[in-house]
Amino acid sequence: MRALHSPSVREVRGLGLMIGIELRGKSAPVLQALQGEGVLAIGGGSSVVRLLPPLVISEDQWSYALDALGRILQHG
Repeated sequence: MRALHSPSVREVRGLGLMIGIELRGKSAPVLQALQGEGVLAIGGGSSVVRLLPPLVISEDQWSYALDALGRILQHG
């Protein structure tokens, strides 16, 4: 997550698979774009995207979610 190097990301924090991505702008457009890609994420305030995947998530599913997030943040 920290390797994304997107100008729209202020900070990445978390513990294990619980990840909070603080954005420089609003999180709502990112959350909507993720939903459009089939990735569920939740907000944590007006500028934080929270990822809370289940412990049984497969590596392919996690990779897909991170790729989608990377694409969205690079274009946002």
